[in-house]
Amino acid sequence: MKQVQNPIQGMAIMAGAMLVLPVMDAIAKYMATYEGMSPGQVTFYRFFIQLVCTLPLLFIGGGLAAFRVNRPWMNLLRGALHAAASLLFFVAVKYMPLADVFAIYFVEPFMLTAMSALFLGDKVGWRRWTAIAIGFIGAMIVIQPSFAIFGWTALLPVACAFLFTLYLFMNRAIGDTDTPLAMQTMSGIGGTLFCAAAIAFGYGALGEPDFAPSLPQSDLAILLLLILGSISGYAHLMVVRAFRLAPLSLLAPFQYFEIISATILGYTLFGDFPTPLKWLGIAIIVGSGLFIIWRERKAGETGAR
Repeated sequence: MKQVQNPIQGMAIMAGAMLVLPVMDAIAKYMATYEGMSPGQVTFYRFFIQLVCTLPLLFIGGGLAAFRVNRPWMNLLRGALHAAASLLFFVAVKYMPLADVFAIYFVEPFMLTAMSALFLGDKVGWRRWTAIAIGFIGAMIVIQPSFAIFGWTALLPVACAFLFTLYLFMNRAIGDTDTPLAMQTMSGIGGTLFCAAAIAFGYGALGEPDFAPSLPQSDLAILLLLILGSISGYAHLMVVRAFRLAPLSLLAPFQYFEIISATILGYTLFGDFPTPLKWLGIAIIVGSGLFIIWRERKAGETGAR
């Protein structure tokens, strides 16, 4: 049965999800800063608890038959890509202000548009290519002072954005062959396995402290990890729900709401606030991204490029 669209409800759900999702990253930064837990271990808990949250829902909704997906290996790879992107993001927020990481990460829409044109043959005209170039200039404005302070760590959000773009390509390849809940559960399995392997290799073989295994050392840490995994599982289901209620072109701008809550959380919890130069870069990135979204919507309506 086709889902009846309700754009207002879809926008409300999407806005709520985007405002809540940065809480995950604030928790990851708090765990690394105050609880001494490595980003690799936090990422493992993120996907493991997500899996624990979604498995019962999948079983209740469809029984054992619901666990049979049409493309299991592609779904597992999708989860591994998501986990790799999350790991790089959590490493970045350990060292950098939340708003800076989000601002740099928002080169992802530009990457997605460019890769769709280069590899999928999507028509992208000169206006959107110009917006992509301007958006990357905005990213450089944010990256440059961060690079001077944090070194190569400042480029981790760019690598994260690239991996998440590949993850979105996987979503496009899989399509709607499986239910969102089944895909989210498989993502939890793939992400958990990837993180376990990353911890074993990153710490066991390389001795990298950002992959060190550990258990939560306080009741607060346990509570925060449960919140982290719950947000991971349920907020992304909210996003799926939103996209079934409203078109992509209407919902895409709401992703920039993450900057709002990331800035508030970063300032409230860690005393971080972007400088005027970084705000300029953020404004350029957001403006270019919104222009690309507007042009894509216009192209869909009129065939314009």
